[in-house]
Amino acid sequence: MEIGDPVKFGVYTLLTAESIRPDVLARAAEERGFDSLFIAEHSHIPVRRETPWQGGAELPDAYHRTLAPFPALAAAAVASTTLLLGTAIALLPQRDPIHTAKEVATLDVLSGGRVILGVGAGWNREEMRNHGVDPRTRGARMDEQLAAMKTIWTEDEPEFHGDHVDFDPIHLWPKPVRRPHPPVYIGGESPAAIARVVRHGDGWLPRAATPPSEIRRVAGLLAERGRPDVPITLCGLGADARAVEELAGAGVERVGLALPTAPEPDALRTLDDLAAFTSRLR
Repeated sequence: MEIGDPVKFGVYTLLTAESIRPDVLARAAEERGFDSLFIAEHSHIPVRRETPWQGGAELPDAYHRTLAPFPALAAAAVASTTLLLGTAIALLPQRDPIHTAKEVATLDVLSGGRVILGVGAGWNREEMRNHGVDPRTRGARMDEQLAAMKTIWTEDEPEFHGDHVDFDPIHLWPKPVRRPHPPVYIGGESPAAIARVVRHGDGWLPRAATPPSEIRRVAGLLAERGRPDVPITLCGLGADARAVEELAGAGVERVGLALPTAPEPDALRTLDDLAAFTSRLR
């Protein structure tokens, strides 16, 4: 099958202490021709949870055990040379923006400018509350965090004064290698998420279940709002040739293929299968 403009293929997974190590996975993914590695984040999963998971009734055990994304991606950076290193997604409302800005900039320096920061507002209300975040204000908080982090990355004495983020002038280095800063991809398909892409996004991260018709609709909406060239990466798709073809036709630039959380031997076998799948589409 031929796809018009070549789709870029990455790997998307949840990494745990029991799964393949991030350095081993990064080296193997780069050797097999993947252009990127995206990993998910959860700081924790509350034992008592009422918020439903959109993926089904049972939350997979890997969600309880995810590695912290930026140390994991630092390990991946050391083991690779060209692989892009992304979060899909970092749960920004649950994070301190000053610490996060420094962690992202540090990773960008250590990797030579290979970071893609995928962010989202999150779905697990109990998890948010444990961080002292009111779920009702997470979107407004996230908007301020993004603006504050970009200020930190681009100014020598940044300051920010908002309702949710507030600090007087600070010194914070390192600054990112990528200029003006690592690309920020906004996750989600809600009207609020799309508005956030318009205001703050360097890219869009729709979920794997997002149909091509919706991607086309959103791409048209972004163009109407003055953002006609927003790159789109979709993470979590299985090895489905027809789906890749349809997504490419809808304007998706990169597909992060789903790699199940598994120990090294099983993960590498699946990675080989995914690499063979991508070779048939090129």
